[in-house]
This record gives sequence, structure tokens and C-alpha cells, in this order.
Amino acid sequence: MSKFPKASLLAACLLAMSAGSVHAEAASSPGPLKLGRIATEAEIAAWDHDIRPDGKGLPDGRGTVADGEALFTDNCAACHGDFGEGVGRWPVLAGGEGTLDRERPEKTIGSYWPYLSTVYDYVNRAMPFGNARSLGPDDVYALTAYLLYLNDIVTDEEFELSRENFADIRMPNVDNFVPDDREREKHYVADTEPCMKDCKPGPVAITMRARVLDVTPDGGGEEGPAAGNVD
Repeated sequence: MSKFPKASLLAACLLAMSAGSVHAEAASSPGPLKLGRIATEAEIAAWDHDIRPDGKGLPDGRGTVADGEALFTDNCAACHGDFGEGVGRWPVLAGGEGTLDRERPEKTIGSYWPYLSTVYDYVNRAMPFGNARSLGPDDVYALTAYLLYLNDIVTDEEFELSRENFADIRMPNVDNFVPDDREREKHYVADTEPCMKDCKPGPVAITMRARVLDVTPDGGGEEGPAAGNVD
């Protein structure tokens, strides 16, 4: 048998493999750069665990203030203090009411955060520090209930937080936030490119400066920088 048929067969196989490869790549990389691939439903489900302000995404479960206090003492107090007052440079979680109009406000869960879902979601994703995702739903509900108690948002030590009553909790600062309305801005509505050059007539003038506060308090005083606060 001559070598020609074998060469033809090999070429045909390579061509078929090449076509298959191109087809597979095109199917898995639809973007303009053909990078990456479409995430599978299982991969999306693994990451799709955010909690919405209306309670969407909450798991079944429940936990009381008393349960949360024990968990907080064992897992959180070393950094945040027994009463959420913060230890060293770690964030303060409670207090700060009435400070938002000060030069250096103390932004805590009770004084600043608009939605309880952020508390649950953050504890669920990132806490305890160094051992994230080790808490079950009941633990997270209990810790969230205790944080509400530390901020005087609930006052009953027997209070139990669950998916059923989660959306009933109203955070003190919720009315001081406004909805994101960027999609109503002119360049979004007109679907045009935003101005990138000579957009404002006249010379450029600095009207405001960004300020990042030192997260490490270096002194006392009522107006001293609060740990974890950023302007």
C-alpha cells in the first residue's frame, strides 16, 4: 500500500480536528476577542448567592439575639469588641447615631447602612475573618439579629430573625439614600457616547478634594477618625 492514502487520511483527520476545534472555540467564546467561555449553569449557581434588600436570595433559617451573642463572642469580639465598639483598627459596628453630618462621621451598621440585606450578605460571604463561609444560615441569621440588637434596632433579647420577618426590618438611615438614576442621564437616554474632551467650558478648577481618613485612630476625642470610615 502506498503512503499517499495514509497521508490523505492523516490530512483529512487533521482538517476535521481543526474544524472541530474552531467550531468548539467559536461556541465557547462568543465575545469579540474569543477569550474565555460561557459559564455553566452550575458555575453561575455557585456564585449566585447575593441577598437583595427585599430579602430575595435568603435561605431558610432563623436565629435569635441570644444565639447571636454567643456566636459573636466566639467569632467576632476579638476584632469588633463585645459590643461592636471595635478593637484597635478593626471596624466599629455599632453606635455613631447622629454623626453623619459631622466632619468625620462614624459610619456603622446602625448609623449608616441602608439595608439589612447588606449585613447578612457580608457576614455570610466574608465572616468570620480568616474563616469565611464557615457559618450556616442559622448562624448568620443569629449574628445579624445580634448586630441589630447592638444598634438598638431591636431591643428584645428574645427577638428571632428569619426569612419570614427579614424584610420587616427598617434600617434607620434608609431614607438618606437615593435610587441610582444614572440610566436617566442624557447620554444614557440618547444612547450616545459620553463627552470625553472639552466638556465643560472655561478653565478647569478644583472645587472639591477626595479625602481618605486614616483607618488607625491615633488619638481620642469625639471628632477623631472612626476606624474603617472612608470619605
